[in-house]
Amino acid sequence: MVITSLFISLVSIFALAQASPAHPDLVLHERREAVPSGFVKNGPASPDTLLSLRMALVSNNLPGLEEALYAVSTPDSALYGQHLTKEEVETFVAPTPETTAAVKEFLAANKIKATTVTPAGDWLSFSIPVSQANGLFNADFTVFTDEETGTQAIRTLAYSIPSSLKGKIDLIHPTIAYGPPPSVFVPRPISNITASVAPSPGAVPASCNTEITPACLEALYGIPASATAAGSKIGVSGFIQQFAQTADLKSFLTNFRTDIPSTTTFATQFIDGGSNPQSRGQAGIEANLDIQYTVGMAGGIPVTFISVGPDNVDGIDGFLDIITTLLNEASPPQVLSTSYGFNEPDIPSSIGNTLCNAYMQLGARGTSIIFSSGDGGVSGSQSQTCTTFIPTFPSGCPFVTSIGATTGVTETSASFSSGGFSALFTRPSYQNTAVSNYLTALGTTNAGKFVSTGRAFPDISAQGENFIIFNGGRSGLVDGTSCSAPLTSSIIALLNAELLAAGKPVVGFFNPFIYANPSVFNDVTTGSNPGCNTNGFPAKAGWDPVTGVGTPNFPKLKAAFGL
Repeated sequence: MVITSLFISLVSIFALAQASPAHPDLVLHERREAVPSGFVKNGPASPDTLLSLRMALVSNNLPGLEEALYAVSTPDSALYGQHLTKEEVETFVAPTPETTAAVKEFLAANKIKATTVTPAGDWLSFSIPVSQANGLFNADFTVFTDEETGTQAIRTLAYSIPSSLKGKIDLIHPTIAYGPPPSVFVPRPISNITASVAPSPGAVPASCNTEITPACLEALYGIPASATAAGSKIGVSGFIQQFAQTADLKSFLTNFRTDIPSTTTFATQFIDGGSNPQSRGQAGIEANLDIQYTVGMAGGIPVTFISVGPDNVDGIDGFLDIITTLLNEASPPQVLSTSYGFNEPDIPSSIGNTLCNAYMQLGARGTSIIFSSGDGGVSGSQSQTCTTFIPTFPSGCPFVTSIGATTGVTETSASFSSGGFSALFTRPSYQNTAVSNYLTALGTTNAGKFVSTGRAFPDISAQGENFIIFNGGRSGLVDGTSCSAPLTSSIIALLNAELLAAGKPVVGFFNPFIYANPSVFNDVTTGSNPGCNTNGFPAKAGWDPVTGVGTPNFPKLKAAFGL
């Protein structure tokens, strides 16, 4: 890359000569063609600024890990339920000794001290000044400003690596990743209401058409009020300074789960400077929703709120750091619920693939990874102007379970429910038949606006409108696939508790089971998810890109798992 400023050129050349051996054999590794929309280029980064970088090394056998994941997750497999150990996963993920030695030799030759980040040794972290990074990687690290948030970041539009390390270095990060902070999938501010009396369990009362409580959900989906934990655990992700309040949870339980002691609370885990302050003014709608509909739905199941703070250096707002942390644990939660995400075009393919592969690792160990699909219909994570449909991420990753939204006692699609087809990940075999059937029925509708061969989402759906929560001491209603994800996570955790009590393995990676057993879900065949000046995709019989295969039926799920 040509550096237009003579001063910066001279500084870079001098720093390279002083600090690093020359590398005339550099080859381009990643490049962006232009500054991403929404960002402004300010000027060259100071040569002395210290960059915290991470380097991903090529794993020795990711295809083998994918094969192993499907073997333990596909119901008719002889290995079904035999989830891998931490050490077994690391055996697939670790770089070859030759790769590790070559990369470490390169770093040592340039006086770079690296720290191993992951247990498998496939991620290294190090800090070097901008001048050295520009010289070593033929980069042009520059200050960019996010026009919406005003946040500044140092990035480059391209970088290179030594040709001898091609096939050994997967990526260096953060370099060309400019993505905005993750979206919170709650589309409208809380609507104030007066807390009402929870309906009695049993038949679904008409009041559930306008206000969803735990009793409504128990009646709709046949969810048990509680279970003996038996080792079942839920992790709830928290990002972008969203904090869950114990006082609000107590109010929620007092009003809507009188069968659960109001003193019931949740554990906390802090990553990257995360925290969970309890002042009323710091209450987070998203965090409170997620906690109240896990603690308040999965009665008796321990819940941990995992707060990821602003001190992340993974370049993707801590999304990689939280998974790396869990991969380092001997016993990670069997369900991880996340109600945040991105628009897929904002994520470089290298980062998307790397994070998706990390989900594959955790899934192979028996964790069900649950994500909201988004709240913009076919226009992405939130409603926006577009000409072609915008898939969301991580929902497009084939190793996570994406959850759409429905509404009403007689369920129909929630119009905001994001769904569609990934442009980054191809369609996995487990959903081939279901998606092909839908595309045949769809015909030429929306032709050219989506990649029909991509991974299709959501996988399933659940109620997502008019959920009552407490936030900052007030009760109110919220909408979004953010409602659907913690609800689904609670259902899986309750199922896990019963499976463990019966001596059976946990659900784990859920998707192959979903598509092999569509009859255990309530098919939703009405509604659509408009966006991009279209009506979006219509819901149809079978799988569709609005509600997936349908909504959960707990008694049928139990029976399908042999309970």
